[in-house]
Amino acid sequence: MNDESDLTRAQAGDDVAFTRLVAPLRGELHAHCYRILGSVHDADDALQAALLRGWRGLAGFEGRSSLRSWLYTVATRTSLDLAEQRGRRALPADLSPAAERVADGPDEPAVEIAWLGPYADSALTAYEQREAVELAFVAALQHLPGNQRAALLLFDVLGFTVGEIAGMMETSTTAVNSALARARRIVAEKAPRPSRHETATLDDVRLRRLATEFADTLERGDVDRFVALVTEDVTWSMPPLRRWYRGRRAVADFAVAVPMTRCPSWRYRVVSANGQPAVAFYVGPDRDGPHAAWSITVLTVRAERISLITSFLGGEHFPAFGLPAAL
Repeated sequence: MNDESDLTRAQAGDDVAFTRLVAPLRGELHAHCYRILGSVHDADDALQAALLRGWRGLAGFEGRSSLRSWLYTVATRTSLDLAEQRGRRALPADLSPAAERVADGPDEPAVEIAWLGPYADSALTAYEQREAVELAFVAALQHLPGNQRAALLLFDVLGFTVGEIAGMMETSTTAVNSALARARRIVAEKAPRPSRHETATLDDVRLRRLATEFADTLERGDVDRFVALVTEDVTWSMPPLRRWYRGRRAVADFAVAVPMTRCPSWRYRVVSANGQPAVAFYVGPDRDGPHAAWSITVLTVRAERISLITSFLGGEHFPAFGLPAAL
């Protein structure tokens, strides 16, 4: 059955035909919602609400644009409405300077803050799609007002024209161009140099090997090898904890004091998150006991070394990666 007949059936109220129509677009629409919202759970809610709006409004779709453009319009507006309700997502570096020393005791999670979350990108096969969910980029987007966030994503990431975006956002082309200019300036200030320039010489196999070596250093307590893997200006943050560390010495001190000392036993799985190598860590009381889901740790690589370590603490992140709660 072709798309045209499915569209006719869907507009007549056939929900099965509508499901077939949107199935090829669900993955990219979900990624779009995540870029705007910075949270997989919020993206789930936004996509569900957008598809419901689309289903209810499909009878009024007149075909003046493609169905894809129309659905992106609905998803963008739905996501911006939700972003306005729930506020922007943050990382620890957005809220306070780096800690000067390792905490004597355990840090308390800052549960009142809406934290940025990791994105399981296994369904995104195109390099461009993976690049557009990189952690630094999504974090920088959170500093933009809604109209700038939408304009930048729709133009620079998705390739819609300024005229198309003006129609989607019900504004003028002048307003879209202005929003684009301001958005690009802010993202350039907030985001580190895009990691695609830094990892261009590293294929997925070598990135996975680097992630595996990083995880092994924590499991073995090999501080010398850990230090050799990271850049001089490396940072390590752990949302929902406010405290974060900057610089090879401070990060190594934290690695020795906490994961290599206070955590008795580690197990891990190498995954991909936000288009970057990542490690799903499990912690247990000893090597033979059960290990509970602990963190999804996303690694940003520069010049074949790790420059940013972002550990998203909590077992709630694991289901999106298809991972069990314990090993």
